[in-house]
Amino acid sequence: MDLDHLILVSIDDHLVEPPTLFDAHIPAKYRDQAPKVVRTDKGDDVWVYGDAVIPNIGLNAVAGKPRSEFGVEPTAFEEIRRGCFDVDERIKDMSASGVLGSMNFPSFPSFSGRLFANTPDKDLALAVLQAYNDWHIDEWCGAYPDRFIPMAITPLWDIELCVAEVRRTAAKGCHSITFTENPAALGFPSFHEGYWDPLWEACSELDVVVSIHLGSSGQLVVPASNAPVDVMITLQPMNICQAAADLLWSNIPRHYPDLKIALTEGGIGWIPYFLERCDRTFEYHHEWTGQDFGGRLPSEVFADHFLTCFINDPVGIELRHKIGVDNICWEMDYPHSDASWPNPGEDLLQQCAAAGVPDDEIEKMAWRNALRWYSWDPFRHRSPESSTVSALRAEVVGHDVSERSYDQGRHEHHVGIELGKLAPMATA
Repeated sequence: MDLDHLILVSIDDHLVEPPTLFDAHIPAKYRDQAPKVVRTDKGDDVWVYGDAVIPNIGLNAVAGKPRSEFGVEPTAFEEIRRGCFDVDERIKDMSASGVLGSMNFPSFPSFSGRLFANTPDKDLALAVLQAYNDWHIDEWCGAYPDRFIPMAITPLWDIELCVAEVRRTAAKGCHSITFTENPAALGFPSFHEGYWDPLWEACSELDVVVSIHLGSSGQLVVPASNAPVDVMITLQPMNICQAAADLLWSNIPRHYPDLKIALTEGGIGWIPYFLERCDRTFEYHHEWTGQDFGGRLPSEVFADHFLTCFINDPVGIELRHKIGVDNICWEMDYPHSDASWPNPGEDLLQQCAAAGVPDDEIEKMAWRNALRWYSWDPFRHRSPESSTVSALRAEVVGHDVSERSYDQGRHEHHVGIELGKLAPMATA
């Protein structure tokens, strides 16, 4: 496989919402109460919504910056790459890196939209949430339907509204919702109660993937509040591991055979051991715990329901057959600090070459699985031949992807940042 034949579709990228997001989508009666961007006295651009002030944390938008400027300090729009928040510039950044398709998780509402769920006025909350979804689906993704996989936020506070929003957005062609990895941590019923059953039913019926991003509950695995930030970054995949265990041992996968669940930004190297542990737990303990997988092993049920995703994971790629090649998708994570942009194709092919991955398996992980799982077909708009890394790069020759400094001297960068000192929502 080479760049002339490689197609890339990332099922985990992010956007920094532009200040104009709500202008054309919020009902007039809520316009004055909608979230808005405000410049602080310190020069930071922050979203203000009711009593909440949400900064854009530096690690959320470091594409194009030297690593020495990575940090968690709040930023202004001019301190980040325009592709983070400008859809036309995003497309140029995608093409220059050779990426055909991208699914973009939200930023300031949190990955699961819990900011809107915390709104006391639930009529306002629903109006803001639906305006966000309409902007994302119709304006951001709608501008380039051959390049973006749409996803929707759900009204977590009301199961009937959740189902209605899934149906409303599915009618717009949206086959993914972003959902929390631990609803109980947000004060909602857990995965082990029947409360969410109507949502799983609707997602199964409409072929909507439940995309679960690490940190979407606002909680990350940390041993101590004064641990260095490196601890949190290292342990991030453990949140997805916890969510996988919680869901697999719930009744959800067994009761909804057509339900699809994506575990996002958690890597894949841990999965073979996780599945072995689940099977051993079942073998040794199901007789007294009462677990029943209908004559199957937990690992077999996992293979039917769970999509797993990686950025750079050589061990996971080497062990891909213990995970299931049909259950693995590639992700770029633009513009976050773990992103492989602007050379994701080279990065992926290097990993695959080291593990001896044949071309057909590279294609599955790089794009075929994404199109199948998310019911997305970019080739209605463009040919596969015009969608390769080399072909896309040829469309934007001269687009600058070189590393450059955005540091305006407003912040000092510290090596030993403690977790307890991170700004609100910095870890989600």
